[in-house]
Amino acid sequence: MSVSSERPVAPDLSVRRPAPRAVRDYSVLAKIVRESGLLRRRYAYYWTRLVAAVLAFGLVWAGVVLVGESWWQLALAAALAVVLAQLAFLGHDSSHRQVFRSRAWNDWTGRVLANGFVGLSHAWWTAKHDAHHAAPNQESRDPDISPGVIAFTPAVLASRQGWRGWFARRQGWFFFPLLTLEGLNLHVASVRRALGRGPVVHRGVEIPVLLCRLVLNVVVLVVLLPPAMAGAFLAVQLGLFGILLGGAFAPNHKGMPIVPADGEVDFLRRQVLMSRNIRGNVVVDFVMGGLNRQVEHHLFPSMPRPNLRRVQPLVREYCAQLDVTYTEVGFFTSYRIVVGYLNDVEHRARDPFGCPLAAQLGR
Repeated sequence: MSVSSERPVAPDLSVRRPAPRAVRDYSVLAKIVRESGLLRRRYAYYWTRLVAAVLAFGLVWAGVVLVGESWWQLALAAALAVVLAQLAFLGHDSSHRQVFRSRAWNDWTGRVLANGFVGLSHAWWTAKHDAHHAAPNQESRDPDISPGVIAFTPAVLASRQGWRGWFARRQGWFFFPLLTLEGLNLHVASVRRALGRGPVVHRGVEIPVLLCRLVLNVVVLVVLLPPAMAGAFLAVQLGLFGILLGGAFAPNHKGMPIVPADGEVDFLRRQVLMSRNIRGNVVVDFVMGGLNRQVEHHLFPSMPRPNLRRVQPLVREYCAQLDVTYTEVGFFTSYRIVVGYLNDVEHRARDPFGCPLAAQLGR
């Protein structure tokens, strides 16, 4: 096994049916991790962060009222974006059952944080994110690489003609500017899902709470601030929120191998080979909400966030024993890889790779 620090070594995904030995590989690792105690809840950690985040949310809005008509409000808008991102990360952890033993406690915590504080549909986010975890980077199954403004696969790129084709072949350079619109996009998608015809768990709670949160956010600003200042506040808050949230999720899989729609890979290799870890420190952990340890998170999605750091050496060593490539790069390198991939999807997603997964699965 090699720990990749640059471009990922992708598998031969022509294998259609994983061998029993490969399927058992994850079971062995899971047993080791269960016995290590790293799946136990971390209540002190999460209660501290939940209380701190909610207090910070209240303090920022108290500051908005006290500061009044001043362009210092833009600093508060930036602070609010940071707080909302942290609340979103906590909602993400709750949705994965990382916080409490009780499923109901996790679900309602995630629902309150998402709809009431962040302004995102918990039902929409959970369905979308669960589909991603089930099949990361798999065409037609992972919603995070489905056709949209960005073309993530050669097939989608080939369908873009005219100005859309021109944009798609240079989309990497627009990656960060587009992230400033991600916050608005998340709110719009949430409202569409909540008001749509599809199934929504606890729709009677989600719709009024979500709409009240979004409407009150605008109404309070319009009442307290002049129109131009209120608009600037919203622009800064939404723009930075989009950068923080989108920037935390994008480096974890973009530029990693794409799995064909009919490809079958065993669970351990599916999660490890399609994910990328980001090296860093406490600042990176904070900014990325713990998602910088994406390999471990995908292998054990219900593991409390602070335990991901502790299980990382164990996972790395186990991958070495199986000769499964474990990818980890620096913070800035990860974005360089993402931008480079997006600018050359046609070739980057079709490069010949050297990981003999077929041979591994056949052992």
